[in-house]
Amino acid sequence: MGQDKTALLVLDVQNGIISNLGDKAANYVKRVQTAVDAAHAAQLPVFFIVVRFRKGYPEVSPNNKAFAAIRERNQQSPMDETSPSTQPVITPGENDLVIAKKRVSAFAGSDLEMILRAQGINHLVLCGVATGRVVLHTLCQATDNDYNVTVLADGCADRDDEIHQFLLEKVFPREAEVVTIEQWAQSLTAHS
Repeated sequence: MGQDKTALLVLDVQNGIISNLGDKAANYVKRVQTAVDAAHAAQLPVFFIVVRFRKGYPEVSPNNKAFAAIRERNQQSPMDETSPSTQPVITPGENDLVIAKKRVSAFAGSDLEMILRAQGINHLVLCGVATGRVVLHTLCQATDNDYNVTVLADGCADRDDEIHQFLLEKVFPREAEVVTIEQWAQSLTAHS
């Protein structure tokens, strides 16, 4: 098979979610910015995946416990298409794409799969918030769909440090390569 065509997926690093990290948010965003800068320098596509809904949340089923709660909190922190909470924290570059999804996985309720196929991308590099939600769900679906996957360990964050460490050390290495942002950036430089 030919050489991998790689894209960086920045998962749920958006205004309404990054605040869940509290005082860890600023340092986390700086690390993810480093990954985005490395991808840009290597001329790799960068996709910012955000969760957002239409006004009135017609996509949210009352049977979906997590998203039904978002609908209930609508007045305090809306997650609709026009809300600042659904915008990426990092400003996308000119050629970057912002892709909206309707569930936890980056693939669920989005056109990500179509874009990846259209661009011939077969290797996904993941970073995002939260490790135990969007990163886990996206990783599982990506590997089930036969993508090569790399997870940027310090590009992932979760409010629950125990879950974060368990996934990075015990679960993710079974399905993906797990490296630091610095290791990944160095590998890009070595291959250019």
